[in-house]
Amino acid sequence: VWPFSGNINLMGLRMLVLPVLLGLFYGASDINCSAVRGNTTDHRSLLDFKGAIRADPRGALSSWNENIHYCMWSGIKCSTWHPERVTVLNLANLSLTGQITPSLGNLTFLRELKLSNNLLSGQLPPFNRLIRLRVLYLHDNLLQGSIPNALTNCSELVGLDLSSNMLVGSIPQNIGSLSNLVGIDLSNNSLTGNIPPTFGNNTYLEELRLTHNQLKGRIPEDLGKLPNMGRNRAVFLGQNRLSGRVPTTLFNLSKLIILDLSTNKLRGTLPYDIGNLSVSVQWLLLGANNLSGTVPPSIGALKNLTVLDLGGNNFVGPIPYSIGNLANLQRLYLSNNHFDGW
Repeated sequence: VWPFSGNINLMGLRMLVLPVLLGLFYGASDINCSAVRGNTTDHRSLLDFKGAIRADPRGALSSWNENIHYCMWSGIKCSTWHPERVTVLNLANLSLTGQITPSLGNLTFLRELKLSNNLLSGQLPPFNRLIRLRVLYLHDNLLQGSIPNALTNCSELVGLDLSSNMLVGSIPQNIGSLSNLVGIDLSNNSLTGNIPPTFGNNTYLEELRLTHNQLKGRIPEDLGKLPNMGRNRAVFLGQNRLSGRVPTTLFNLSKLIILDLSTNKLRGTLPYDIGNLSVSVQWLLLGANNLSGTVPPSIGALKNLTVLDLGGNNFVGPIPYSIGNLANLQRLYLSNNHFDGW
């Protein structure tokens, strides 16, 4: 058993970047729409969605009726500059049961769609008309099927979280067209295929979570070539079926905080200059792979490491004394290797 798996719950760490985005884009406050007739398309789209909800145990949609203007319904915000147009639909954490109707794709002024932590099932609609959408949080539901390629038409997306569903199929190859993405979480699904090299085109990307899927193939070199690296930089690719060597470009991410490549089928040796990895790196998780060779002494230069996992590989030779220089280290996993004296 890989020792790290029972000690830290990686998926218990909600995305580092995405939650702080929500307050950045909506300067407009709720407006009083009582005297406004309303936009027919938005009104009908919301009612269609309500009709697909089979259970609402908390009465979250009790205000969704003809006696109240839809801009005043629970979870709804409308635009100040474009009255009657819905900009926010937030019904997260309400135990709703039902489906996400394609009609929500008609809310063409929508900027935030949050339906996470419910019991929503069925297919993920394409939402290809939501060209103003910036935040899409649908995590922790029961969504099935594949990620629609048309989702990449939502070119303003900054935060995308589809984690902890039952999604299958491959990641859209043109994911790189979402050039404004800061954080994306597709973890805890059953996605297959390769990691699209076009992720390297997401120049603002600060956090990438693809853990706990069935992705295979090599890690794209382009992931290490992202030019804009924010302070919350994190790459989570663990618990997949990735193979080949660890791209040396990943060790060029100068502001990386977390690198998780654990529990894959990666092989090869660690670069001798691994100590040149980000001075900010705190978690380096390479356990449960097929890595070999010696552990470079330069690893002792990663002064901010708090968790180092090299267990469950084929490393040989001595354990570098320089690991003793890691004053901030809290958890160290070296078991199930072939070190001298073990």
